[in-house]
Amino acid sequence: MDILQKLTEEFPSIRPDRAKNIIDLIDEGNTIPFIARYRKEMTGSCDDQVLREFNDRLAYLRGLEKRKEEIAKAITEQGKMTDEIAAALAAAATLTEAEDIYRPYKQKKKTRAGVAIERGLQPLAEAILAQDKALDVRAEAVKYIDEEKGVSTAEDAIAGAKDIIAEIVSDDANVRKKLRNLFMKNGEVVTKLVNAEKEGAKTYEMYADYSESVAEMKSHRILAVNRGEKEGFLKVKVVFNDVIAKRIAAAGYLKDGGESTKLVQEAAEDGYDRLIYPSIEREIRALLTERAGEQAIKMFEVNLKPLLMQPPVKDKVTLGLDPAYRTGCKIAVVDGTGKVLDKTVVYPTPGPKQNVGAAKVKLKELIAKYGVEIISIGNGTASKESEIFVSELIKEVKEETGREVAYIVVSEAGASVYSASPLGAEEFPDYDVAERSAVSIARRLQDPLAELIKIDPKSIGVGQYQHDMDKKRLDSVLSGVLEDCVNSVGVDLNTASVSLLKYVAGLNAGIAKNIVAYREEHGKFSTRREILKVPKLGEKAFTQCAGFLRITDGANILDNTAVHPESYGAAQKLLSLFGYTEKDVKEGKIADLPAKVKGYGAEKAAEEAGLDVYTLNDVVAEIVKPGRDIRDSLPKPVLRQDIMDIGDLAPGMELVGTVRNVVDFGAFVDIGVHQDGLVHLSEITDRYIRHPSDVLEVGQTVKVWVKDVDVKKNRIGLTMKNPAAKKKSKAKAL
Repeated sequence: MDILQKLTEEFPSIRPDRAKNIIDLIDEGNTIPFIARYRKEMTGSCDDQVLREFNDRLAYLRGLEKRKEEIAKAITEQGKMTDEIAAALAAAATLTEAEDIYRPYKQKKKTRAGVAIERGLQPLAEAILAQDKALDVRAEAVKYIDEEKGVSTAEDAIAGAKDIIAEIVSDDANVRKKLRNLFMKNGEVVTKLVNAEKEGAKTYEMYADYSESVAEMKSHRILAVNRGEKEGFLKVKVVFNDVIAKRIAAAGYLKDGGESTKLVQEAAEDGYDRLIYPSIEREIRALLTERAGEQAIKMFEVNLKPLLMQPPVKDKVTLGLDPAYRTGCKIAVVDGTGKVLDKTVVYPTPGPKQNVGAAKVKLKELIAKYGVEIISIGNGTASKESEIFVSELIKEVKEETGREVAYIVVSEAGASVYSASPLGAEEFPDYDVAERSAVSIARRLQDPLAELIKIDPKSIGVGQYQHDMDKKRLDSVLSGVLEDCVNSVGVDLNTASVSLLKYVAGLNAGIAKNIVAYREEHGKFSTRREILKVPKLGEKAFTQCAGFLRITDGANILDNTAVHPESYGAAQKLLSLFGYTEKDVKEGKIADLPAKVKGYGAEKAAEEAGLDVYTLNDVVAEIVKPGRDIRDSLPKPVLRQDIMDIGDLAPGMELVGTVRNVVDFGAFVDIGVHQDGLVHLSEITDRYIRHPSDVLEVGQTVKVWVKDVDVKKNRIGLTMKNPAAKKKSKAKAL
């Protein structure tokens, strides 16, 4: 296989020369963020997501080639390699196809066919398979009777021969490929409910007597069925027309040979029932699970990135409130940088120690003492009661002091995981678990990326069936998301935690710890190049990581930009070309640089500065706004000062909400009541979309209308289609 040609065919947006460049860059050990950001001229400005897909596919194709070489070697060593097998192996496009070719030559565990071969029945099987009309099968079989070998009768000999033929048919790669394709296109998944009387069975009622096309079954239903089967509530089968399947299995082996043809037919059908069908069913289930897992992982990826990239609420003194009943609400006040100023416990929610008055007095004191501007409430147990309490509190604060305080309910998913982790204990050794959680709830509003990076991404709560997925694959994809987010934002070298630093391109947990240890021993880094003094951080790692590290108050202003040190000289030439100095950059006096570059001609300016056009554009964008945070341009989170109850909702009510999770069948939106509402896929837009993620992402602010409310079941149906517009459209039509 020509891997470069294959990749070029599969990624038509990437030219062959650029595909070759990407492969070379990967093979040289460059990281995906580095390639995406600093080698745009070689890749045609491929983004990190395309590069990761390209890298995954490259690894698969190389693995496939390696396996095909191993198979070819194994067959050759057996002395059974032919031109036909070599051609089939060369044409195999998947690992499954390659393994099908190898199946007849693979060392097998003891099988019925293997036993028959040991008994010397291979020649009889070949004679029957030849289907000579003149062959008297019984008379021929009598020749193979051998009590010592366990062949007592002619019938025993014929049965053994049929077992051999059944395995030959079963091992036929073409037969398997045809049947696999038919199962995928025309097969059905059929489920039956079992153990209906047991607790938990109701969850799977919709699958009690259910069937769906293999080709059309949605990923979330595949995973739901798998879980139901695992929990013992569902029996699951993949079915296809038996008559057609057996006809296909036998078709390539039947001749007009009278009695022997009938035996071959029977053997082929037995091979299908006993060997092919169970194997194909397992393969189809595995393929469906893999497909569903990849889709679920994709949804996790789609949801996680915007969640991590939510704009930080910067420089605001924040009060974090971790709600609870019996044990009280844990409170932490942090300053604009996330430093903890105070902590306490109050009891505003129902419980043995409830004291709303005392809680209000205490929080008013904290608000006045530290100038609290925002209250961040976790959305867990007692969140509703806490929100009601906070809403009343900030009204009273405004009436009594004129101070404006807002609140927001944040997802506390993973806060308890962080709080109980070694990292949480290391960061706050003198705090109990709930106190650490309150700090996390406050900080995840101030800088979601810096705080959420401390938590296992599987615990952040933006996926479906994450515990049912391939752990290695999920971890790999989510690590890629974390890496892309951290590197696209950049990291302050003098304040970043190990949790952040370990995701910077070219670094790992060990080097990240060394950076923090060096910083603690020697003080702040004054230049990027100073990190070369950190143990185990060499030139290669420096090249990969330097552009993603920031020094906010260093001597060189370029150290507070995404300009890579390799381009510093070129950046200075560019400034000189237009009469600017680094002092002008520091003082923000080069706002008109982009216009000057455009007027001069980007290609000409790039050539004179010693840059390519892609890098020129990046350098200009960076030096015009040193220290810029790409998240600042995104919509800010919706802050509230009052509260609504699910009982206050009515169909047709217009609301503004925040997307909390995007799933295959729709999106869940926070509209300011304790329960998120669901916008079904069909209610997102009037135009056709394949998936909710085509138009929605986590953290997005959207306008919605209440479609229906079920207070008893705590369900809210929402629509993004304006009901008033629908009415007007109908009236116009009439």
